[in-house]
Amino acid sequence: MSDYSSVLNAARLLSERERISLIDALWDSISLESNATLSEEWVTEIQRRVAELDAGIAKPVPWSQIRDEVLGRIDHGRGG
Repeated sequence: MSDYSSVLNAARLLSERERISLIDALWDSISLESNATLSEEWVTEIQRRVAELDAGIAKPVPWSQIRDEVLGRIDHGRGG
């Protein structure tokens, strides 16, 4: 299972919680120094958000809190 389609198809068979954990692990595996190409729209959005943070308009929320809330919603939606 070495090609993108095979990996994607296998990931789709995982539960929602497992897919979120996989996304988290994949994101953590990306180097901050990577030269990922961003679209002009993303660059503009990032600049807007940074400006809001710098101005004190927006308040950051840790990823761990967001992840826990999303996982809690998934569990709650299943009666868990």
